[in-house]
Amino acid sequence: MKSFLFKSIDNSPLIAFRIFFGFLLACESFGAIATGWVKLVFIEPQFTFSFIGFEWLQPLEGNGMYFYFCTMGILGIFIMLGYRYIISMLLFTILWTGVYLMQKSSYNNHYYLLVIISFLMVFLPANKSTSLDERLGYTKKSLQMPNWVRLTFIIQVAIVYFYASVAKFYPDWLDGTFTKNLLQGTTTRQFFLHLFAQKWLYLFIAYAGILYDLLIVPLLLYKKTRTIALIASLGFHLFNAIVLQIGIFPFFALSFALFFYEPEQIGKLFLRRKIVIQKTKEATVTNKKLVYYFLIPFLFVQLLLPIRHHFIEGDVLWTEEGHRLSWRMMLRERTGSIMFNVIDNSNGQSIIYDYKKNLSSKQAHQLPTKPDFIWQYCQKIKAEYKDKDISIFIACKNSINRKPYQTLIDPNYDMAKAEWNHLLHNEWILINN
Repeated sequence: MKSFLFKSIDNSPLIAFRIFFGFLLACESFGAIATGWVKLVFIEPQFTFSFIGFEWLQPLEGNGMYFYFCTMGILGIFIMLGYRYIISMLLFTILWTGVYLMQKSSYNNHYYLLVIISFLMVFLPANKSTSLDERLGYTKKSLQMPNWVRLTFIIQVAIVYFYASVAKFYPDWLDGTFTKNLLQGTTTRQFFLHLFAQKWLYLFIAYAGILYDLLIVPLLLYKKTRTIALIASLGFHLFNAIVLQIGIFPFFALSFALFFYEPEQIGKLFLRRKIVIQKTKEATVTNKKLVYYFLIPFLFVQLLLPIRHHFIEGDVLWTEEGHRLSWRMMLRERTGSIMFNVIDNSNGQSIIYDYKKNLSSKQAHQLPTKPDFIWQYCQKIKAEYKDKDISIFIACKNSINRKPYQTLIDPNYDMAKAEWNHLLHNEWILINN
């Protein structure tokens, strides 16, 4: 096992991935500005739903977030070119993690995956070849890397796809309810609405999604099915890119295929290499320590995080507890309604709080459907009435996949006294039976 992990192989997959990765990071950063995403998510909203515990991490004032994203875009170019790679990769990781943690209104699983891969890339020798660092003498040229680098990406991708597949095994996915609703929500054209209403189509997409997520990694690992799997990946991800319009994720996911092919093939195809690499030399002691004390524990945590909702009372599909960081990707359509009743305990007077007054339309739409948003907004109301003794009672109902509405938050629970528990069930969230 040691010789397998630490044997030296051609580093072409890592070098090529760095180039594609840096390009995609630049596209994501500059594209967020060009499409208005930065303005919509960070500049226009008066209130930001950050990750609980990171409320101190707030968007920069004025046009500060434009400069923030421009900086990330420039760092993406530096990463692509391999210029001051370690510093550039570290700075990008910090800045992107900040973007991820300071807002949840535009949560996507690939934002989390970007955090993970960016973090891992800081520790990998991705600038040893075909980089400005190598040409300018900032690092010594090498055409090799330890085999564990390649295995790290394969294992991480396997974790993502495996849990994405397992999460789909629930009734509304298996009977096509969600895929039908999802597809019809992407268009207003009658032809496509009629097409997407065909049972054979939405059931095919539902089961193709399960099979793709479950089998793509094994098929890519097996040499005889590798090219077929790559073609299937191209079709799957291009369909998602066109129909679902989910940014760079389809292309980001495709870039991981680099690690499944023979390294020499990648070098010949993308880097024009014509050299045979000796594969007997082992990695240094430092690399071994990195694997044993960082990489293996890191991947172990990645294996555990997606199953934590099984140890929390209630169905994660309803309570949302344990939903994030679990690769539960595009699984349900959720809608809701909410009303905040604020009572002044000194005189018994009550008002219906207008929660829409300081939220964007997107935030106002999301608020009733996410218990952590609701709890955070109650903290905001408490801060607004900090000089008074108040109680907050909530009338909140939710619908999953357009089914009948049911009560989400206990209407008799004083949310002014509610606490947030990261690891266990929050008692004020009603369990849907």
